Amino acid sequence: MRYFTDVLGGRLGFAIEGMGTRVAMIELTSGPPHILLADHLEGDRPIHVYRVENLRKATAELKKSGLKKQQSLEIPMGPCSSFATPSGHRIALYELVRPGVLEHFMGRQDF
Repeated sequence: MRYFTDVLGGRLGFAIEGMGTRVAMIELTSGPPHILLADHLEGDRPIHVYRVENLRKATAELKKSGLKKQQSLEIPMGPCSSFATPSGHRIALYELVRPGVLEHFMGRQDF
């Protein structure tokens, strides 16, 4: 977190801690995409997270394309599904069902 803010000049959006997890959002530019740093994820490859209008439909389309679903989970903004490509790249899709969560977290610094 400090490297992204102190060295790269990013702005700390939030640094929250809850349910045994720490997550920080860094804004390197004035608009998305932003960087989320999380201490509970395994692996060295980043997970590219995309918001979709309809998670069930988007998940079905990715499965049809041959991607294997790794897991379903909940993030603060709503339900989320993660996938891995055959080459090991990781992506996740989420549906925004709880608007306002990001604004609620902005400026919060638990650690």
